[in-house]
Amino acid sequence: MNITLIGMPASGKSTVGVLLAKRLGLSFVDTDILIQEQEKKLLKEIIAQEGLEGFMKVENQVNSEIQVKDAVIAPGGSVVYGKEAMRHLKEISTVVYLKLEYSELKKRLGNLKDRGVVLRDGMTLKDLYEERVPLYEQYADIVVDEKGKDAGAIVDYLRDIFEKK
Repeated sequence: MNITLIGMPASGKSTVGVLLAKRLGLSFVDTDILIQEQEKKLLKEIIAQEGLEGFMKVENQVNSEIQVKDAVIAPGGSVVYGKEAMRHLKEISTVVYLKLEYSELKKRLGNLKDRGVVLRDGMTLKDLYEERVPLYEQYADIVVDEKGKDAGAIVDYLRDIFEKK
C-alpha cells in the first residue's frame, strides 16, 4: 500500500507524512529530496538555473519514475502540473489532498523562494492557490479538510481510513 499526500506548500505533507508512515509501519519518501539528490542542487538553485519550466520538467520526471512499496510519498506542491507524474502516482498509490484554507496557508508560509515554491512572474500566492486547488481536487482520492485539525488529528483520521482498507 502506498499513500501520496498532495497539497499546497506548508499544508503539512512532510509532517503528516512522516507521522503517518510511523503509525502505519510504512517508509517515507520526500520527492523534493529525491530531486535534490538526482540534480545535486537545492530546489531553489534548480529553479534559479533552469527556470520554473526546467524545474517542473525534472519534478515530473522524478515523480513519474518513483518505484516504492508500502510508503507514504510527499511530493512538492507543484507536482499536480505534471500529468505523467500524477498518472503514475494515482496508479501506485491512494492520493490524499491535504486541504488548507488560504488564510491559514498565508499564516504558515514563510519565505517562498527558500521553500522552492513555484511562482511565475507577476503571480501572487492567492493566484497560485486558486490555480492549484482545482488540480488537487481533480487528482484526490481522499480530501482531508485541515480546518481546526493539527497534524496529530489528521494522522489519526488517515490512519483509521487506511487501517480499514
